[in-house]
Amino acid sequence: MNKTDYAELMAFLAVAEENNFRRAAQRLGLSPSAVSHSIRALESRLRVRLFNRTTRSVSPTEAGRVFMAQLIPAVAALESAVLNVGETQLTPRGSLRINMPRLAGRRVMLPALERFMNRFVDIRLELVIDDNLDDVVAAGFDAGIRAGDRVPKDMIAVRLTPDLAMIIVASPRCFADRPPPLSVDELAQHRCINYRWDGSGAQYRWLLSGEGKTVEVTLAPALTVNDIDILLTAAEEGAGLALLEEQSVAAALKAGRLVRVLPEWRKPVSGFHLYYPRNAFMTPAMRAFVDFMRQEARADSCCGQ
Repeated sequence: MNKTDYAELMAFLAVAEENNFRRAAQRLGLSPSAVSHSIRALESRLRVRLFNRTTRSVSPTEAGRVFMAQLIPAVAALESAVLNVGETQLTPRGSLRINMPRLAGRRVMLPALERFMNRFVDIRLELVIDDNLDDVVAAGFDAGIRAGDRVPKDMIAVRLTPDLAMIIVASPRCFADRPPPLSVDELAQHRCINYRWDGSGAQYRWLLSGEGKTVEVTLAPALTVNDIDILLTAAEEGAGLALLEEQSVAAALKAGRLVRVLPEWRKPVSGFHLYYPRNAFMTPAMRAFVDFMRQEARADSCCGQ
């Protein structure tokens, strides 16, 4: 039996049990036309009419009722066999490849990594840091972590962090010879550092919110980099003003290596989400990873982190 044969049989059972093409289609996650096509193909292959159809109702013919009575126990036995085999593989094991930007690796994965590995000793994780990749499935990954606004719409997404904020920071040395900017309009008069994505070549947009409005700052950055660690280090070394995620610079601010610039202005950013294909078969290892990350997110939320 090939996949098409099996799909036709499942369509037949759904229509026979629902007595309605639309409800059968909803149950199967298909369109009514696709279900109708499967039924016609099955009837053509069997050379028998399986349903009486009117504009108001659908019901099995005598041949359809006999076929249904024979098919139900066969399908039940098949599902039981699949379940029995699956139960032998319930222990999460195997490999998982997860793609994420550097900030997500530092902010989300590293704090939880030891707990995950201690709990699931048979799962082998491969974490790939990539700030550019969006189509993780095509690249052979099991899942990705991205800011919510960068998650493809056809994916299942699990929120991992609250929304983030990008803030303007600089080394105190930047203001040894000139005062800090007093407005967003003055930012263009100062030396700035910016981030550029490798994939698209686009510069990071300084779309700042504050004082009840949103302003996009046009920059001619003195330094452009494609790595946030280099960006942070360059800012600490006095290379210029930088727009960086608030929590990632907390230690540098506390130590005095950086200072806030225009503290009333910030760039809101959607929080990090774990995402994976909507229709993909989920292995026990993947299910364990998703559930674990969801629990970690809840724990962080409860602790106010």
